[in-house]
Amino acid sequence: MRFWSGFWVPTMAALMSTIAAAGDWDFEAAGEYRYLPQNQPYGVKDDAVSLSVRGEYFHEWNDGNDLFEFEAFYRWSEADDERTHGDIQDLAWIHVADGWELRTGVRTVFWGVTEFQHLVDIINQSDLVERSDGEAKLGQPMVNLSLVTDWGILDLFALAGFRERTFPGEDGWPRGPVVISSDDALYESGAEEKRVDFAARWAMSIEAWELAFSYFGGTSRDPEFRNLNEKDELIPFYRVIDQFGLEAQYNYDAWLVKLEALNRSGMAGGRYFATVFGFEYTLEGVFGTVGDLGIVSEYNYDERGEDSPASYYLENDIALGLRWAFNDAATSEMLGGVIYDHKTHERVLTLEASRRLGDVWTVNLDALFFHSKAPPTQDDLDDGSFDPLYKLAQSSRNDLIQLELVRYF
Repeated sequence: MRFWSGFWVPTMAALMSTIAAAGDWDFEAAGEYRYLPQNQPYGVKDDAVSLSVRGEYFHEWNDGNDLFEFEAFYRWSEADDERTHGDIQDLAWIHVADGWELRTGVRTVFWGVTEFQHLVDIINQSDLVERSDGEAKLGQPMVNLSLVTDWGILDLFALAGFRERTFPGEDGWPRGPVVISSDDALYESGAEEKRVDFAARWAMSIEAWELAFSYFGGTSRDPEFRNLNEKDELIPFYRVIDQFGLEAQYNYDAWLVKLEALNRSGMAGGRYFATVFGFEYTLEGVFGTVGDLGIVSEYNYDERGEDSPASYYLENDIALGLRWAFNDAATSEMLGGVIYDHKTHERVLTLEASRRLGDVWTVNLDALFFHSKAPPTQDDLDDGSFDPLYKLAQSSRNDLIQLELVRYF
């Protein structure tokens, strides 16, 4: 974090101030209400309110060969001090030339093709106080050289500095019996958060196929947890890993067949293999309307099985979902799904919906429901009687209903 604030923020802020007079700005402000329908075992409040603001800036010059992008947000939470935070997610200069692009600064990069789990996505750190599903990311300082050739696009990354994962505090959601420390992270690398990581990705299109092969070498974005600090909080530990990834998508009429797979070394237990694969089929004009209904099915596998981290439940699970795009003037959309473990019968139910209200307002609804054994008590954890097979036990009372109202400027 010292590297982040000491070098990147002042440097990029100076660059932004020189060009902020030109270009285009967009802003949004939002109010969010969270309701936890079950009685919380760890003293968490039943509901919470938060406010957020987000700004985006875009400017291009040199006949479009040079671009500057900026995006940042800030959230205030009445309940959880750890959720009151801000982040710069994009603050980058992009230079475009014949056959290559150079992107320098803070950026957010996404890898992956599947719906319920983005297995190979590793460039940016997850922001778990924003979204518990890992969809929200923290900005990553980098230099990215992209080479465009007849045989595909090759992206090379030098990732300068490491971002620690954010975790809910004692009054936040979701959480287990023990709070995770946000201040006492440990590293396998002697360079700690100053380490420079490297990654590469080669993407290509072959007729109806979209393929990508990737490599990452550096500090894992997924922490392990070791011991307790003096506040009785779990301490995150970040290992150095190597990861090889594959993404594949096949398009045929209304069908999309998808696969992600990885082979990773450096984690506890040694090298392991994991994959998620499935399909999405779209029905057009369902029920005599102009809407489209997508049917999504995926299978998640991790060869570590019950030895995978206790917070990780997609190791042998089936996911089913329905995506309904109303195709109306209000851009109404809804995605509902269930993730089911056929061995333990644990399941997660999800719902995401959004709709525009007029020209400048949007309302978003998110819901998340867990079903598992009763959550472990502190005594269960202390004497080892908590069964690690039940990955969702610690989250079984962390159901959530969330409503957000967004105003665009």
